[in-house]
Amino acid sequence: MSPDSSRRTDDPAQFPDGLAQELLDYSRGVSDAKTPKEVLDGLHAITSKRLHLNVYVAIRFPDRATDWDALELGKTVFLHESTPKGLWEEWIRQVPHKLPVGYMLARMSLGPHTATESLQMLEPIGVDRWGFELALKYGVRDMFSCPVGGRWLVAFWSASPFGKEFTDGARIMIFAAGSFAVLRLDQLAPLFAEPPDYIITPRELAVLRLLSIGMPFKEAAGYLGIGEETVRTHLKKVQLKLGVRSRTHAVAEALRRNLIS
Repeated sequence: MSPDSSRRTDDPAQFPDGLAQELLDYSRGVSDAKTPKEVLDGLHAITSKRLHLNVYVAIRFPDRATDWDALELGKTVFLHESTPKGLWEEWIRQVPHKLPVGYMLARMSLGPHTATESLQMLEPIGVDRWGFELALKYGVRDMFSCPVGGRWLVAFWSASPFGKEFTDGARIMIFAAGSFAVLRLDQLAPLFAEPPDYIITPRELAVLRLLSIGMPFKEAAGYLGIGEETVRTHLKKVQLKLGVRSRTHAVAEALRRNLIS
């Protein structure tokens, strides 16, 4: 992935000619789209023409971060036809055996980012680089990921490094249009996954929040006005519900599922 610092201009808020209006018109009219394909095609038609930025995929995140079986084409995953053939198939085939750090970052992010920015921030080494290297194998030089509300990811890909036209203003407008796309996808693609077979109580979540900032059991008990053993009981129940093995694992899984922040 090539550094994308060149995307910045003297006026980072400027837009390529016509981009802002086209994305605004798209956001206003996407509610009329009849299928997920129409939703993605409309967005792709604008970004590919103006920025050479192709729509890759829209993914509805499963409740459990590593529930790879829940990522089903046509149900929770909507792949755009511009995506290089074989990229998604190889990714989903390998992902149960390798941690996809880029995907995990997108699940936990609230703002858009490029693959280059992810590499610079995470500095992955060894096998953690496999997702980025897989993209390069299929001719993807960079990606732009737009996580929406912790529920969806709309991702774009480019066959060349991002240029000067990919300004901060363009990024914001694309993210906004992607958010409107998700609103329509939510209507067109009802949730197919089964609802969680557990309910974590407000008190259990309160315990998790305190433990997530490193508060000892005794101090958490005093903070909540309950006994220390009650705190431990709440934690054990949460571990059972989340299917985890330890306090640290429980906190990490709760963060992945956006149960606490």
